[in-house]
Amino acid sequence: MSAGGGRPLALTLGEPAGIGPDVTLTIWQRRAALDLPPFYLIAEPDFLRKRAALLNLDVPIAVVAPHEATATFTRALPVVPLDLSITVTPGKPDASSAPAAIASIRRAVEDVLADRAVAIVTNPVAKNVLYRSGFAEPGHTEFLGRLAAEATGKAVRPVMMLWSRELAVVPVTIHLPLREVAKAITTDLIVETGRIVARDLAARFAIRRPRLAVAGLNPHAGEEGAMGEEDAAIVAPAVRQLRAEGIDAHGPLPADTLFNESARATYDVALCMYHDQALIPIKTLAFDHAVNVTLGLPFVRTSPDHGTAFDIAGSGRADPSSLIAALVLAARLAANVPAPAAAK
Repeated sequence: MSAGGGRPLALTLGEPAGIGPDVTLTIWQRRAALDLPPFYLIAEPDFLRKRAALLNLDVPIAVVAPHEATATFTRALPVVPLDLSITVTPGKPDASSAPAAIASIRRAVEDVLADRAVAIVTNPVAKNVLYRSGFAEPGHTEFLGRLAAEATGKAVRPVMMLWSRELAVVPVTIHLPLREVAKAITTDLIVETGRIVARDLAARFAIRRPRLAVAGLNPHAGEEGAMGEEDAAIVAPAVRQLRAEGIDAHGPLPADTLFNESARATYDVALCMYHDQALIPIKTLAFDHAVNVTLGLPFVRTSPDHGTAFDIAGSGRADPSSLIAALVLAARLAANVPAPAAAK
């Protein structure tokens, strides 16, 4: 499988004490059977060699520049080196964790915007580890948005979508306490999110006229005001505005009947009002193979939909299915996207 024009995918290291290095080494060893697109890992080579030895994996490491990765991929795992030391052991992040994770993300963004990579796939990070280092962003997605805005000089509004064959969902608000959600939900926020989702589903997923199902905030979508006024006052006007702009949006719809099989056949993505309203159904239906896709960026970014799993890091028991799905989807989406403006 080609990632697009011979250019490789850039894969970030993620949290080095987590399972990201484990699953990366595992899937490279299975690359032929999996028909994986070529990628390079941004990491410290000696650290990877030690992790491969710990896992008893015969994975040759080749230090490369990005343009050499595709030709190298069949015989060795291409690694674009980080100029820093990584001292973690599996399951035990240390002071080297955050600098390595952050440097890998920065390099991936530089490479994709310079057209050295066709897309970015990110291994999972540990937010608490990043926060202890002084990391200021709420998470991966927001950091990518800031880096893209700084590099291009254009405002960027990243939107998180969780995608699988069974279901695609977008949380309009993400990491907020439930008591804060109703205050954060606005008509403008729903409309802006819906626009980005509709645009990128058309441009990147080649869905000619994406169908958006918009969930209500309250039980039974408010039941005509009996269970809250937000759905009639905030969500419904957003749906009307999206439809007025030619976007095929419907709602507010009761979330408790939105995710059964027959309902899922009526839409391409569900816009949900808060984190768990979106993530519980997709993790129930596609726990091992769902992919995190960031819409609204000037490049393609996907990520496995799982965490660092410190408890099994270094054990060889980590399931690589979600990373495989993220790499395959990134290559598919990148084939539909022109080179970034910064590279032209």
